Amino acid sequence: MTHPTATPITASQLWFTQLRQVEIRPQMLSPAAGEVLVQTSCSAVSAGTELLVYRGQLPDNLALDATIASLQQAPQYPLQYGYAAVGKVSQVGDGVDAQWQGKRVFSFAPHASHFVSQPQDLIPVPDDIDDEAAIFLANMETAVNLVQDGKPALAERVVVLGQGIVGLLLTAVLARFPLKQLLAVDKVPERRALAQQLGAHLALDPDAVAQKQKSEFVDGADLIYEVSGVPQALNLAIDLSGFASRLVIGSWYGNKSAPIVLGGAAHRNRLQIITSQVSSIAPELSGRWNKARRFDVAWQLIRDLRPERLISHRLKITDAAGLYERLDKQLDETPQAMVQAVFVYPS
Repeated sequence: MTHPTATPITASQLWFTQLRQVEIRPQMLSPAAGEVLVQTSCSAVSAGTELLVYRGQLPDNLALDATIASLQQAPQYPLQYGYAAVGKVSQVGDGVDAQWQGKRVFSFAPHASHFVSQPQDLIPVPDDIDDEAAIFLANMETAVNLVQDGKPALAERVVVLGQGIVGLLLTAVLARFPLKQLLAVDKVPERRALAQQLGAHLALDPDAVAQKQKSEFVDGADLIYEVSGVPQALNLAIDLSGFASRLVIGSWYGNKSAPIVLGGAAHRNRLQIITSQVSSIAPELSGRWNKARRFDVAWQLIRDLRPERLISHRLKITDAAGLYERLDKQLDETPQAMVQAVFVYPS
């Protein structure tokens, strides 16, 4: 049953229909009892994970996400994807508190001009945070989770492999720690420049790092983060490590894999290899931390770090096919200066 004042609208939804194919589909929506209708203002493209969807590189025996309601289905075409949408509640269904009407919200919802949600699945956006800043909530929470899993300590030498949007946010957060050295590694010159603007002491091309002795840069890093999305980068991480170094893997490789050299120094160095995933809280923190507390930290970092300045491309959802084609080519060829692409929806 819908609310008596609810008016069905036609939403534009982005669908991944088959390998390297997307289309925009119309869908009539109206909130049922206990639901609200949200009109999206913008949604952030997560290039790494969305390219896994676009390229058909997701494991076929795993849900798209362990905790997000809209991503519980198996990764089979056709499917919707996306998890960083901000908008305003435009309609409320029966039984929903009228205070939700007009409220700005963040949602782990796929790319679409409108979507229906239950209120408990929405996160109100603080009044002092703009929509284009709020879309970074998911990735900022990921950066916070990575820091918590890595546990950087005073005067440590830290390396971040990969300066996509998660890598840049992670670098910016780590720059707030009293580290001895913070090295950012990425093949894109513009991203390396951004990393230094955000506080990295040094930013280098991965080939330049690999061709030099590790002691010239980090003398054996205490903590290495791998967030490039490239499995082969794990070998560079091992090369940069020292005795009892911590290696935190924040990338999701999907069904991609690569030979990893664990038979040399890595075997004797007692490396700690930690897989980090934001859908859960580390067990040693779960007695004091929950998702709400971590979101509070992420919102404050959004205020402090102003990640909206990292938006490099604003597009309409109808431009999605060209965007994913460009990202697909960019991954294999000379990369361009695309840092954060955002779909912007007309009011």
